[in-house]
Amino acid sequence: MNSVVSIGLNTTPEQSARLRALQIAFAEVCNALVPTVRETRIWNRVTLHHMTYKALRERFPALGSQMVCNAIYSVSRSCRMVFQTAGSPFHMSVLGDKPLPMMRFMDTSPVYFDRHTLSLKSGQVSMYTLDGRMRFKLTLRPEDEAAFHQRKLVEVVLKKSGEAFFLNFRFGEAMGAENVLLAEVPSTSLARAPGTDSGSADTDQPTSVFIRPDLPTGLPTGLPDYVELEAAA
Repeated sequence: MNSVVSIGLNTTPEQSARLRALQIAFAEVCNALVPTVRETRIWNRVTLHHMTYKALRERFPALGSQMVCNAIYSVSRSCRMVFQTAGSPFHMSVLGDKPLPMMRFMDTSPVYFDRHTLSLKSGQVSMYTLDGRMRFKLTLRPEDEAAFHQRKLVEVVLKKSGEAFFLNFRFGEAMGAENVLLAEVPSTSLARAPGTDSGSADTDQPTSVFIRPDLPTGLPTGLPDYVELEAAA
């Protein structure tokens, strides 16, 4: 069973601006991938990486190689949710031969990190940004810290709620230490994001999705709420 530990980041205005710039740049790369997905109907992460990585690195040199890889992962993951979620009006079995819907990642889309772009050591998180690393002290409850030792860390995601930024650490099943995504486990901390709770249901299963007025309503949960969808003409 998946669980999420959400940790709020106490940012200065300058730090918030840096995280916001990263979020906007990440969404821009995701949107650059959408035409390829619509044209080829391919969103397998590995295949999409081979098809697009080189061109994206040339087009977006400021983002860095690993964050480009993470943007490809984000698009692949989001497309699986949109086109393969049971009950989705955009499921491939529903679309058939019709063109895929127009898709746009909003500039508030989550940013995915990995061991190369985010690390934890001695109670401090070090995060990649467009203009160098940013570091925060973190505070975890004992039960939250235990998750880092006992369960597989599946994803690390930066999200924005209002004016606040927070990190979601999503854990899967119990595993051995060799499967930990991050290099080191934190030992100290920072306040958890308001309204969040460790051990809660997977917060990557949102309850709403942006729908333009000409599209059907009543979408199932599980579709990304950070993607705008519009049926192709």
